[in-house]
Amino acid sequence: MTAPLRILVVVPQLTIGGTERHLLALLPRLDRRRFAVEVATTRGPGTLDAAMRAAGIAVRNPPALLPGKANATLAGPALLWRFLTRPPDIAHFYLPEAYLVAGLASRVGRGTRGIMSRRSLNRYQAAHPLAARLEGWLHRRMDAVVGNSRAVVAELAAEGVPAERLALIPNGIERERFAGLDRAAARRRYGLADQEVAIVMAATLLPYKGHADVLEALAAAGARAADWRLLLAGRDEGIGGALRARAEALGLAGHVRFLGELPPEAVPALLAAGDIGLLASHEEGFPNAALEAMAAGLPMVVTAAGGAAEAVEDGVSGRVVPPRDPTALAAALAALAEAPETRASLGAAGRARVKAHFSMERCVAATERLYEAVARGAPLASVTEAAA
Repeated sequence: MTAPLRILVVVPQLTIGGTERHLLALLPRLDRRRFAVEVATTRGPGTLDAAMRAAGIAVRNPPALLPGKANATLAGPALLWRFLTRPPDIAHFYLPEAYLVAGLASRVGRGTRGIMSRRSLNRYQAAHPLAARLEGWLHRRMDAVVGNSRAVVAELAAEGVPAERLALIPNGIERERFAGLDRAAARRRYGLADQEVAIVMAATLLPYKGHADVLEALAAAGARAADWRLLLAGRDEGIGGALRARAEALGLAGHVRFLGELPPEAVPALLAAGDIGLLASHEEGFPNAALEAMAAGLPMVVTAAGGAAEAVEDGVSGRVVPPRDPTALAAALAALAEAPETRASLGAAGRARVKAHFSMERCVAATERLYEAVARGAPLASVTEAAA
C-alpha cells in the first residue's frame, strides 16, 4: 500500500475567520488513506486549534512570545528547520503572511513541493511593495498557485504566475449546517415581528466592506419605516463607533442592530431569521458569507466586487449592483423588501446554485486532485473547477 502524501498546511493562526473556517471544514474531510495532513501556524495558538485537533488534524504552533505578526519572525527559523529535517511532500500556504514566512523557508529545503492559495484580491500589495515583489519571486517557484474565483485567478496571472501552474478551486459550503433551520425560533431570538423585513449582513467592520454605503442606501430607500431591520454581524476593526453615529444621524438607530462577532455555530440561526442577505464590499475575493446565506435560502444583494458576482447570478439568485453606489443598493433592497414571492424564488435558486457548484464535497474533491497532480508533477487542467 502506498504511503499517504504528507501535507503541511501553513496559516498565520487558526482564528475565527473565513480562511480558517474553510480549513476547519476542508482538512478533516480529506481522504486519510491518501493524505496525512497537519497544520502549522506563524503566530501561535488560536481559537480554532482545539476544534481542528478534535477533528483529527495535528496543529503545530510556535511559542507566542511576540504580539500578532511580530511572532512570525520566531516562526521562520522553526519552519526552516522543519523543511530541512522533516520535509513534507507538499506545503500549502494560505494568506500572505504564511506564504512569505513559510514559503521562503520551504524553498531552502529539498523535496517539498509548494502550493499557494489566495482567497482575496491583491489590493493589500499597494501598501506593501516589498512583500509584493517577494510574492512575485515565490510565484515562479511554486508548483501550483490557486485562486478561489476567476477574479483572483486573473490577478495572479497578471502577477506572472504561469498558466500551467494556475488553478481555480471555488469555496465550498457545508450545506448541512443550513438545512432544517427553525425560522420562527430564530426570529424570536432576534426580536423580529412577523411583518418586519430582516436584512442580514455578516462582514467584519472594515471600511472596504461597505457598511457606510448600506446605511446611506437604507436611508434613501425609506428604512425609517417600522418594517425594516438591519442585522450587522461582524468583528469591529475600529469603525463601529462611526457607523453607529452615522446610523443615528440618518434616523436609523432604532432599525440597525450591531451584533458583534458571532461564533460559527450562531451563523445559521442568524441567517434563518433573515429575509434578505447583503454584502456591499468594495473588493472581495470570493465571499463565503454570500454562499452561506444562499445555502440558507436567502436572496442576496451583492456588489460586483471581485468574486461576489461569480457567486450570485443577477436576477436569478439575487441582485448584483455596482460597488460604492448607495442609490443602486437602495433600489435593489427596496425592490426585494416589497416582493416576498421574488425573495422566495431567488432564495430557492440560490440554494440550488450552492448545491450544484459550491458544495464542500466539490471543494474536497478538487483539493484532493490538486495534491495528487502536484505530487506527480502532472498538469493542473483536471484540478480547475469552473465557477458556473
